Amino acid sequence: MASFIDPLIAFVSAHAGLAYLTLFLAALLEAVPIVGSVIPGSTIIFALSALVPGGELRLEWVLLAAVAGALLGDGSAFWIGHRAQREILNAWPLVNYPRVVAQSEAFFHRWGALAVFFARFVPPIRAFVPVTAGALGMSPPMFYAVNIPAVLLWAPAHVLPGVLAVSALHRYGGFAPHAGLAKHYWMLLVIGGALIVALVVWAIRRRHGGGLIEPAPPRKKG
Repeated sequence: MASFIDPLIAFVSAHAGLAYLTLFLAALLEAVPIVGSVIPGSTIIFALSALVPGGELRLEWVLLAAVAGALLGDGSAFWIGHRAQREILNAWPLVNYPRVVAQSEAFFHRWGALAVFFARFVPPIRAFVPVTAGALGMSPPMFYAVNIPAVLLWAPAHVLPGVLAVSALHRYGGFAPHAGLAKHYWMLLVIGGALIVALVVWAIRRRHGGGLIEPAPPRKKG
């Protein structure tokens, strides 16, 4: 793993713009239905935040990339649902995922406008609630009034833990700021944690015969 992280840190140091673009796309794709359920956007943001204390990336630009990606992703999904109305929920590819669409609708009906706020912090529902909110007739002003504060809280919640963890390792763990070891520990922790969570989710889905985002079985002809 270290042989992978070392070139990554070196590459980011030389191409910071691509790192910010990666952060932007990770946040954006998490809001895309179906795609956002499998893209490890949060893991990417958590891991790359470790590069802020050493100076490879700047905190303000990391936060800006995450906020911009999340706002564009959520907003695009909402407007697609707003324009298509309920037809979008019965169209491809959402029609192949009736369970998660039903859960998104139930989540929205239970919490109302607050569903947009809460969903930003609850994968994989956050990939479906914006389009569902639009499809169920939520007004654009109400959507943005809830979504913007949610994103402004979500981005620091994903970026600052990595910054603070690596900074603490530098300060209290005896690691030099540019030694790279603190970044390695944080990235390994995040990647390892994500793999463990993925394995646990897979095991639960396998045990219960399907998961939250499993597609519906194909319909029999005739």
